[in-house]
Amino acid sequence: MHSTSTRQQLLLVDDEEEAVLELAELLEGEGFCCHTATSVISALQLLTLHPDIALVITDLRMPEESGIALIQRLREHTQRQHLPVIVISGHADMDDVSDLLRLQVLDLFRKPIYHVRLLSTLDHLFPKP
Repeated sequence: MHSTSTRQQLLLVDDEEEAVLELAELLEGEGFCCHTATSVISALQLLTLHPDIALVITDLRMPEESGIALIQRLREHTQRQHLPVIVISGHADMDDVSDLLRLQVLDLFRKPIYHVRLLSTLDHLFPKP
């Protein structure tokens, strides 16, 4: 899993397993190491297991807990409060956007994701070696 060519570890969270696996495949092709979760609970477990995760990309709307709930929990956790988060959503409204700004998310992407823009954002954050 860890090789010299791996860029950063990312955590991808989306209740749609197909969407999260497709995104993981794309990002792994760019040299990232991706962990995937389909719920906030499993996302938090992965963050505990993998302290090197450098960025979270989460869906906003999920059945049990929302992406906002996940971000709020990160922001309350001292070791993870500054972890950068990118939110993806097909249905964000203005209330969501104001919550996300307050929670200091890095970016908001509409679904379906425009991969070029996402990769550009990630390249800016984590330049290729």
